[in-house]
Amino acid sequence: MRNAEIVRKTKETEIRCVWNLDGSGDGSSDTGIGFFDHMIELLAFHSGTDLSLTANGDLDVDDHHTIEDCGIAMGQAFREAVGERRGIERYGFFSLPMDESLANVSLDISGRPYLVFNCDFTRDSIGMMSTEMVEEFMRAFAFNAGITLHINLLYGSNDHHKAEAIFKGLGHALKAALKVTSDEIPSTKGMLE
Repeated sequence: MRNAEIVRKTKETEIRCVWNLDGSGDGSSDTGIGFFDHMIELLAFHSGTDLSLTANGDLDVDDHHTIEDCGIAMGQAFREAVGERRGIERYGFFSLPMDESLANVSLDISGRPYLVFNCDFTRDSIGMMSTEMVEEFMRAFAFNAGITLHINLLYGSNDHHKAEAIFKGLGHALKAALKVTSDEIPSTKGMLE
C-alpha cells in the first residue's frame, strides 16, 4: 500500500497527516478552520484516497501558518506515499464545473515542483479561511509533493464555488495520475526526481 504519516511541529503549528493513496475516499480534517476542513475532505473524497489531517495552530494570529503548514505536511506525506512512482499514469487533468464556476486542474507527478495559479477571488475570506490561502496551500502542497500543478479558473462569480471547483478538480486530477497501469517508471529517463 502507498501510505505515509507525517508529523510536523513548529513554534506556530503542530500538524499530523496520514495519507493512504489506495483508499476509498475517506477524509477527515480538524484544523479549526471550517471551510478549509471542508475542502480537505472534498479533496480526499474526489481523489479516492484516505486522508486524515489534524492541526493545532496559532489561529489567534490568523489562518496563514496553519493552512501553509498543512500544505507542507500533506505534500511530504504524498511524496513519501507515492514512492518511486512506479507504474502510475503520472499525468492528470480534470475540468470541474461547480454551478457557475469552471476550474481546470492539470498536474504531473514528476518530482519537479511548480505551481501556476490563475484564479481571482472577490471576497477576502470564505468563513474563517482567507481566499489568498487557496494559492498558498496549493504552492506548499505542490512544492513538497514534488508535482507540477497548473490551476486555471476559467470563470465564476461565487468564491465558495470557485474554491470548491479547484479542490474537487485537484482530487480528480490526482486520482487519474495515481492510477497504476504498469510496472514501469513513467519516464524515458528511467526515474522521476
